[in-house]
Order: sequence, then C-alpha cells, then structure tokens
Amino acid sequence: MRTRSATRLTIFAVILLTALYGWGQETQSSEDQRLNLEAHVGKMTGQARVGQPIYKRFCIGCHGPLGDGQGENAQWIDPKPRNFTTATFRCRSTPTGTLPTDQDLYDTIGRGLVNSNMPHWLPLTNHDRVNLVAYVKHFSPRWLKEKSGTPIEIPKEPEPTADRIKVGQTLYQKLECWKCHGVEGRGNGPSADTLTDDENRPIRPFNFHDSEKFKCGTADWQMYKDFMTGLDGSPMPSFVDNVKPDEAWDLVFYLRTLQPMNSKEKQIAKQLGLKPIAGAAQPPANNPQ
Repeated sequence: MRTRSATRLTIFAVILLTALYGWGQETQSSEDQRLNLEAHVGKMTGQARVGQPIYKRFCIGCHGPLGDGQGENAQWIDPKPRNFTTATFRCRSTPTGTLPTDQDLYDTIGRGLVNSNMPHWLPLTNHDRVNLVAYVKHFSPRWLKEKSGTPIEIPKEPEPTADRIKVGQTLYQKLECWKCHGVEGRGNGPSADTLTDDENRPIRPFNFHDSEKFKCGTADWQMYKDFMTGLDGSPMPSFVDNVKPDEAWDLVFYLRTLQPMNSKEKQIAKQLGLKPIAGAAQPPANNPQ
C-alpha cells in the first residue's frame, strides 16, 4: 500500500512539475514576444528592450516593475499612477475603447499630466521617449492582438462668437455636463461625490475655474479631442454620437468662458452678461462653491 501511494505521489509530482514548467515556458515566451514590440513616431522606431532600462530608471518607482501602477511611491500619490497592464489611457486621439497611437503615448510622456504627479519628461531625448513608449506597450497583451485606433478627424477651428458661446452653454445643459462639473463648472455637480474610475477609486470632475490647463493639453483642439474621444478609465464619456462635429467647438468656446484667464471667449461672455445655467440641482453640501 505504501509503495502504491508513493508511486501515485511521484506521478502527481511529475505531472505538477511538468505543468509548472510548461506554464513558465509559455509565460517567458509571451514576455519575449512582448519585448519585441516596437513604437513608431514620425521617422523614429522605438524598441521595448531598449526602453526597459529607461523605464527602470525613471518610471518604476510609481508605475511598478509590472507596470500595474503599484510602484513603491504609489501609496502616497493621488491620483494613482496609470496601470499599463490594461492598456486603458485617457489622453488619446482615437475613439473610446480603442488603443491610443504611439504618438499619443509619446506626447503624454513629453507633456506630462496636469494636476497629477506625472511630470513632463522633455529632458529625455526623443529616441529615449519612443523607446519608452515601446516598453510601456509591452506590459499589456492587447498590443499583440489589437491595432491602435484611427485618430478622429478634428475640423478647422472657427472663430468664437456670441452665438456659438450661447449654443455651447445650451449643450452644457442639454448633455448634462453640470451633473458632474456643476452649474458653474466648479467640479461640484450633484454626481461629483459618487464618481469612481475604472478601478473603483474616487475621482473628482475637473474644476474649470481652478486651472488654465487640462489633463491632456491646453489648446482648444485638445479640449475638442477630449470631448469627442472621452477619457477612458474615467467617468468622462465620448460625446461623438451626441454632438455634430462643428457644434463641439461651441462647447469648447463656452468652457473657455469658465476658466480664469482673460480669453476672447470670456470677454464675449461678459458683453453678453452670460449667467450660469438654470434649473440644475444644487451642489453637494459638503463641497461648497
């Protein structure tokens, strides 16, 4: 009986070790495959293997060795570092739910993210940045199976006018932007305290009065892009199916009237005597204006 039990145990151990060895080989094969990923920006080609030491020097402290946003510094950071393993990125030129372009990731590394601990990495050479893009991609198997989305078309920006700003204000109310951003755009709408990101962490809507800069860039076309692509991983959806391309500029112009700088749009709003939208719910009591 003991001999038979020992034989069974030996067979089980061999099967288990074989399975573990095969799993290890498969995992290593997948890692090797992903380390062969490239990034293409303009005439530059980046390689994940070349980007690996750059990541370990500059990025691992926040984003972690596995790219899951669990670096040793992450516990002190809010908002939390991006989890690269899901390949979900907010700043994109591509439709919601699709992978960003290599150019999108390259621009984010160079620009940084406003109101976060992600700095701009302009001191890195252009080739360092494109190699880093390739290595960031290697953390998610999505890049082996999917292609980047096709960037949306952004029509030529028209001149801001009183009529366009009024249409933009109407859109702000019609699309219920105020539910998150508040009737005056201060990030204190009735839904503000309930919002979470894709990892179920609390997240605050943008306060347009608090900054001249947006997370994904400062130019009008970048605001337009965010509105039409959405910020994946956050409650901010894409409105590409709800708004005509030209009308989206009207919303951009209205949002400019809420910001602190003395823009042309703000001057027009003052001439109009533009007042906040009416009929919306009051801001939460624990987040006064």
